Amino acid sequence: MSELIVSSPAPAHAARPGLLARLRRDENGFTAVEFALVATPFLALLFGIIAVGLYFFVQFSLENAVEQASRMIRTGQAQTREPPMTTAQFKTEICNRAPSFIDCGGKVRVNVQVFNSFATVTAPSCTDAGGNLVPDPPAANVPGQSGEIVFVNVCYEWELAGKIPFLKLGKLGNGAALIQAATTFRTEPYN
Repeated sequence: MSELIVSSPAPAHAARPGLLARLRRDENGFTAVEFALVATPFLALLFGIIAVGLYFFVQFSLENAVEQASRMIRTGQAQTREPPMTTAQFKTEICNRAPSFIDCGGKVRVNVQVFNSFATVTAPSCTDAGGNLVPDPPAANVPGQSGEIVFVNVCYEWELAGKIPFLKLGKLGNGAALIQAATTFRTEPYN
């Protein structure tokens, strides 16, 4: 004798799970969502590290050029040559020693001053009230007689700082950053 098994039809909601239940069980795409959540802060941090590293690289490069060119004043080479070196020529010497990525044309200001003592050395302002670079001082012969205290101040308007995403390194009126390099020394007894 054969038995006939009759089963009752399953309810409609049990046979076909709903959209919400299917989405809850579906794990496809989790990697893409997790990457999207992590990628934005990671890229912001990465660009920030690169930007700050680039800023310090430009700063170091300018300081190195100023230190090398200032040696001409320290040893008296700039003052004793015929004709004596002018501040405009000294600026050219700094630009020649700076890497090519430093834009010296209109972006660099050089100020050379003599002081009576190291305690009285004060850096002149590189910017005016509007946040723009002050013009170069009038061209004159490079100061610094034998045994005098000389202060060399160089200001550079780094425009790339205003174009770096996520960071506001630029504080000048046009969004550029001010990079300043200076050195103070007593000239050697070259007379």
